[in-house]
Amino acid sequence: MRLIRFVDSLGQTNFGQDLGNGRAQPLVGDLFGNQEPAGGDVTVARLLAPLLPVNIFCIGLNYREHAVESGQAIPNQPVVFMKPTSSVNDPGGAIRIPAVGNPEGEVDYECELAVIIGRRARNVSEGDALSYVFGYTAANDVSARRWQRDGGGGQWIRGKGFDTFCPLGPAIVTADELGDPQKLAIKTILNGQSMQNHTTGDMIFNVARLVSFLSQDTTLLPGTVILTGTPQGVGFARKPPVWLKAGDTVTIEIERIGQLSNPVQAP
Repeated sequence: MRLIRFVDSLGQTNFGQDLGNGRAQPLVGDLFGNQEPAGGDVTVARLLAPLLPVNIFCIGLNYREHAVESGQAIPNQPVVFMKPTSSVNDPGGAIRIPAVGNPEGEVDYECELAVIIGRRARNVSEGDALSYVFGYTAANDVSARRWQRDGGGGQWIRGKGFDTFCPLGPAIVTADELGDPQKLAIKTILNGQSMQNHTTGDMIFNVARLVSFLSQDTTLLPGTVILTGTPQGVGFARKPPVWLKAGDTVTIEIERIGQLSNPVQAP
């Protein structure tokens, strides 16, 4: 099933099943429990992030070729950081270049598969981990590289946690419909040009390993989102570097999930 959050033609916020062609079937009930249709199908006027996460865990250097282009050793265990939930952005929402401490921009794109936890997970085994996954969506781990490198005291959360820096969408594709999360094409397209074009099969730590690892002595609540890393082709690794700038449009495309597009806006 494809599930979306959206504003309808009357200005009301709904959650429902994506029917295609700009129509949706509103649903009532618990996203991670029982859901029932609420009336007839309606027009989708504007897409919203498909959920409001309770936590956002992120994994760095999780694609082999990206670690190589970054000049970093292949990690022995997942590199974990977090984004604040206030960084969530909608499909079509503007990514804003930070005004503070960022004189040259240096804002980068990162296409990522996002995992959505559907039931409370703690100390789960790798073999059982995927049974805790409700579904998947696309994410852009927008990164202010100057802040990531120099402004966070060695931590990445500041450079990756500004408002608008976590676009999510366009839909949640439930785990039963998506199938194997390690067999998906994943891309970034910047102003019509392909910048990242790879497959989730290049992950160093697969989805099951990440869910199990993060759940050790740590409760992953329903609605937790896990960003699983980005492939090679990011802007900072290019010569010369390619930074997001006002007027750009950046699109994340993941097979079986769809396209997540966002304009870029000046501070």
